[in-house]
Amino acid sequence: MQYKTIDELLKSEPTHHEIIVRGWVRSFRSNRFIALNDGSTIKTLQCVVDFENFEEELLKKVTVGAAIEVSGLLVESQGQGQTVEIQVSKLTVLGEANPEEVKLTILSPKRHSLETLREQAHLRIRTNTFGAVMRTRSKLAFAVHEYFQKNGFNYMHTPIITGSDAEGAGEMFRVSALDAKNPPLDENGNVNYKEDFFEKETNLTVSGQLEAETYAMALGKVYTFGPTFRAENSNTSRHLAEFWMIEPEVAFNDLDANMDLAEDFIKYVVNYALENCADDLEFLENRLLEEEKNKPQDERSEMKLREKLKFILENNFKRVSYTEAIDILKRSKPNQKKKFKYIIEEWGADLQSEHERFLVEKHFKSPVILFDYPATIKAFYMRLNDDGKTVRAMDVLFPGIGEIVGGSQREERYDVLKQKMEAMDISTEELYWYLDLRKFGSAVHSGFGLGFERLVQFTTGMGNIRDVIPYPRTPGNAEF
Repeated sequence: MQYKTIDELLKSEPTHHEIIVRGWVRSFRSNRFIALNDGSTIKTLQCVVDFENFEEELLKKVTVGAAIEVSGLLVESQGQGQTVEIQVSKLTVLGEANPEEVKLTILSPKRHSLETLREQAHLRIRTNTFGAVMRTRSKLAFAVHEYFQKNGFNYMHTPIITGSDAEGAGEMFRVSALDAKNPPLDENGNVNYKEDFFEKETNLTVSGQLEAETYAMALGKVYTFGPTFRAENSNTSRHLAEFWMIEPEVAFNDLDANMDLAEDFIKYVVNYALENCADDLEFLENRLLEEEKNKPQDERSEMKLREKLKFILENNFKRVSYTEAIDILKRSKPNQKKKFKYIIEEWGADLQSEHERFLVEKHFKSPVILFDYPATIKAFYMRLNDDGKTVRAMDVLFPGIGEIVGGSQREERYDVLKQKMEAMDISTEELYWYLDLRKFGSAVHSGFGLGFERLVQFTTGMGNIRDVIPYPRTPGNAEF
């Protein structure tokens, strides 16, 4: 007897062979029709039971949430909504689900808010919304690797425990094996990290970029795709304390080539999702349309979800210098009428999400790549331009999200990099190895970082980043 997934069966022709399918009960109507889902697709398979041929006690156990195995013939469906169904000849309950307990969980049939679903994150994957989001996430992760592997990149694993702060931000989670209640102290009364496991202060990584650069300068093209951590107390719909980062680094690429790479990469993975997640994206699009019916007309999206994804594919990303963007923002109506929360008054301002979204959604009406930012608001490793006040940085801005990619051409000149590090109070002793790269065959090189959850959020249309990662880590929340 053949065992097949529901996704495979729904794409099959009726067969005279007995097949086996396993899954979880979504509903059981009239003691006759079981809607079964096994996670392989958002769709359910109808399993038709002739209740006269089964024990009443057995059928009582076929409740919402129960795991069952059925076998029977796959036949042409008599009902609407599916082409095939199973005529059940044998039914086994693999795992019961008490109906009274199910009522207290998000498995009950009524609609639940996303906030409620987050409180039961161990069960929310059983819902249609989260099944669709997480299958799409999985496909996007595969597309990330496929793109880079097809284009000659080497995948590298950068350290999760590190002694350096790649961003110079200082908002890092400390890693220590010392006794928190009674740590050893030095003669000045400070914690003596010489007695810790690594014999120095260490943290969870905020980025694998610096290590990736060392490999790019030997292997040419590399990428990382792994977890990163930020201890910033940002309780917003756009921030997580633990998230996944995609970071390519390419030797001999300048900023223009870096922008080309970012645009080509994003278009590839978005297109992959459109081609391989059709059912899930259709469901998520309809979910958004239902959600937006309760919003005022001016707050509704101008484009449906899949239109927005196709829009990314069909439009060249507009490339605009920071200086030009500042001029546009200063002259804009929201700025002049003080509608922006952060008013743009002068060159050098750090752009906020509201500014980025204005440029993308209202002014250019296309994805935007901003470049050549003021050196004072960007990281130490970005290449200083000849004007002495801007650096070869770039940000890719998307509708609904704002910044989705941040990158730069890296500073390849030893003296300039050392000077910048000293000016920003970044230890040249700790990062001697990073400076070393500029002494042994230095060359122009570039890279960028893309927060994977922001990509998933954009592709699925989910409004909160906590709903595109299995178990979100945010201030005050490390449950599950």
